[in-house]
Amino acid sequence: MSLSLSAETPDVSADAVDGVWLECIECGETYAPFEDIRYTCDECDGLLEVRYAEPATFSEFEGEGVWRYSAALPLDEGVSIQEGATPLYEVPRLEADVGVEALRIKHEGMNPTGSFKDRGMTVGVAVARELGVDRLACASTGNTSAALAAYGSRGGAEVLVLLPAGKVAAGKVGQAALHDARILEVDGNFDACLDIVRDLADRGEVYLLNSLNPFRLEGQKTIGLEILEAFQADYGTWPDRIVLPVGNAGNTSALYKAFRELVQAGELEPEEVPKLTGVQAEGAAPMVEAIENGADEVRRWEEVETIATAIRIGNPVNAPKALPGIRETGGTAVSVTDEEITDAQRELAAEGVGVEPASAASVAGLRKLREEGVVSADEQVVCLTTGHLLKDPDAAANAGNEPEPVPASTDGVLASLASERSSDQ
Repeated sequence: MSLSLSAETPDVSADAVDGVWLECIECGETYAPFEDIRYTCDECDGLLEVRYAEPATFSEFEGEGVWRYSAALPLDEGVSIQEGATPLYEVPRLEADVGVEALRIKHEGMNPTGSFKDRGMTVGVAVARELGVDRLACASTGNTSAALAAYGSRGGAEVLVLLPAGKVAAGKVGQAALHDARILEVDGNFDACLDIVRDLADRGEVYLLNSLNPFRLEGQKTIGLEILEAFQADYGTWPDRIVLPVGNAGNTSALYKAFRELVQAGELEPEEVPKLTGVQAEGAAPMVEAIENGADEVRRWEEVETIATAIRIGNPVNAPKALPGIRETGGTAVSVTDEEITDAQRELAAEGVGVEPASAASVAGLRKLREEGVVSADEQVVCLTTGHLLKDPDAAANAGNEPEPVPASTDGVLASLASERSSDQ
């Protein structure tokens, strides 16, 4: 099945429940949404998407946060901690320096647990409750574990998280621990952790809540809906381009799905859909490799390394959904160095926007594409930042200024200030 920007609404499946069903993106097989637990197609193992008989329109949205968009979601309410409604920041100095007509930063680090993952978990944990399961699990580079632990705890479920040993920022491990998740550190990378969690799910031991789960992405697509509404309110138009970090490619897939549904609902013309532009770290860039080579599949990278721990992923499971999203919207993908990521993190901090390294990849990628002429000066751009700077305090400290020891006196402080002024001259 082609994931194209078609204005045609899907044919309603006989498996639909209240106008909602699951459909395989490869072979088109359909399933009732809450009858059985499944993550991929029974027939071909293809990825599943949630389909709607009547895609929602902007006029149906009311309230605030993720559940403002309940008309576009598979349930009317979720397990909620007031997620969503994150700010779309102006960054005037950065906008001028990069050289685009408009630049806004959608800061998902302002969600309850400090990342965009809360949007997926408010829906995913609610679906788990609908299915009657009480042990939830994920593999994680950190943010997923924190979100699942918080929302699972809120929903009264047992939570198991598998993390690559020594590869997850302490702030994220601390969140999962405090929210009472059981944490297993695996001697392997993230992709090895996900392989194990998928096997546990196949054996019926856990309910998987990584982004392979199609209900997770339903919550995440509300990022795109919020961006469009806020941008329209401020500029009277839609953004030309959305630049976002890519790890497992869930957000790329989710935003593309949101825009496809708006096209089906008659709210957007295909040519109005923002160009989805993915950014990866050079040490973990399988999606970029596939885009540059014109490949239909992503080659799994067995060895990945980058300071941007949240996107240190070599096998993006949502690539079959994300590659069409980038190509059909006229977007692209680019890789950036760890040094470029750290520079972008500092540039955002200078505007008062504090993000973890993976988040800053979007700004680093925009700057690189602008310098290469891929992004033009007249574009209006939104960069997605996915996690708060306190998710990785060590990286923030390394990127920032060193503390200066001074005597415990006013004269000592003044002497230090005078010394600094003198060295600047």
